[in-house]
Amino acid sequence: MPKIPRDISGREHTPLKIGTLSHILKDIANYLKIGKDDFIKKLFEK
Repeated sequence: MPKIPRDISGREHTPLKIGTLSHILKDIANYLKIGKDDFIKKLFEK
């Protein structure tokens, strides 16, 4: 497994938790006034 890139201070980044990612997606969907599921579908459309 590759190492996580380091920032300029030399510390490794902590992985993003699934709950955090879900909350970010929900916040963006709310801002756009669409459902989270619809936002995710649009995000991955071709």
